[in-house]
Amino acid sequence: MVLLAEDDPAIADPLSRALQREGYEVKVVENGPAVLDATAEQRVDLLVLDLGLPGMDGLEVCRRLRASGTELPVLMLTARTDEVDFVVGLDAGADDYVAKPFRLAELLARIRALLRRRVPEVLDAGGVRMDLGARLVTVDGREIQLANKEFELLRVLMSRAGQVVSRDEILSEVWNDLESKTSKTLDMHMSWLRRKLAIASEGKAGSVHSGDGERRIATVRGVGFRFNAE
Repeated sequence: MVLLAEDDPAIADPLSRALQREGYEVKVVENGPAVLDATAEQRVDLLVLDLGLPGMDGLEVCRRLRASGTELPVLMLTARTDEVDFVVGLDAGADDYVAKPFRLAELLARIRALLRRRVPEVLDAGGVRMDLGARLVTVDGREIQLANKEFELLRVLMSRAGQVVSRDEILSEVWNDLESKTSKTLDMHMSWLRRKLAIASEGKAGSVHSGDGERRIATVRGVGFRFNAE
């Protein structure tokens, strides 16, 4: 879950909607004490923290979170543009910061980068196991060979198993050069990945049916793809 601590509805409402479109569960709080309460009561994967919160400012919230021993990633939002303020925010324990007004695409990219740091070395869901360090993938105990882009594509989907990952987000994370960022490229690699997963599940190529790959990686029309964790 992404906890968004922002008291300005003009920022909080559109940002919350954008995060939800990206497949994140979002909770919005409007003051500093509410941040501490929310992080104590439920699992939070990332905190987007406005510096100028009422009740307790973002710096103090961040200091208290770090004093409690939490390693929760914190992305700080600030209307202050002085370099000293950025340094103070980082010293308080923030992992990154974005100055207001910000571009939504940049903010979402920063959020994705922070969340990637929390991805474990081994991903295990739906009978598929990825050892990221060894670059080893097994399906129902059978090892499969994936090309580099297929491996990265599966990593992105499995790191958010059960969530919808947008096509744009996949293209941004898996392909770096703009010329390769096409829907045709993504669909082609997705087809190959699904087939390899299906072959491994069935044990032989001849028994693979068209729907086998879709069971693990579902297409969400008009949005993107979801790796089914069950």
